Amino acid sequence: QVQLVESGGGLVQAGGSLRLSCAASGRLFRNYAMGWFRQAPGKEREFVAAISWSGANTYYADSVKGRFTISRDNAKNTVYLQMNSLKPEDTAVYYCAAETSVKVTTEATKYDYWGQGTQVTVSS
Repeated sequence: QVQLVESGGGLVQAGGSLRLSCAASGRLFRNYAMGWFRQAPGKEREFVAAISWSGANTYYADSVKGRFTISRDNAKNTVYLQMNSLKPEDTAVYYCAAETSVKVTTEATKYDYWGQGTQVTVSS
C-alpha cells in the first residue's frame, strides 16, 4: 500500500509560481514512476507531467511544457512539480499518482495510487 500526500497548492496571480510536493509512504517509492494530473471544475482529469523511477526521463503535456518541471528525490520519498508562469487556465485540483509497474505513462488509468489532491487557483 502506498499513501501519497500533496502539499503546496494555493492562490497565486497570473505569472506567478508555485511548487507542489507529494510525499509518499513505503520503501518501494524509488521503484515507481510518478505522475501529476489535474482536474478543473466540469472537466475530466488530465495528464500534466510524469517522471521515471530514476528521474532520468520526464514527460509533459503540451500545455505546460516549458513552464512546469517535474522532479523527484528518492531519498526523501518525494516528487515535486515546479510551476512557473502560471495562467488562469492552470486552475485545478492537482493530484500526484504512483505507477508501480515502473513504466512511466501519461495514462491516468495505469496509475495505481492517488493522493487526495491540492487546489491551485491562478487569478487574472
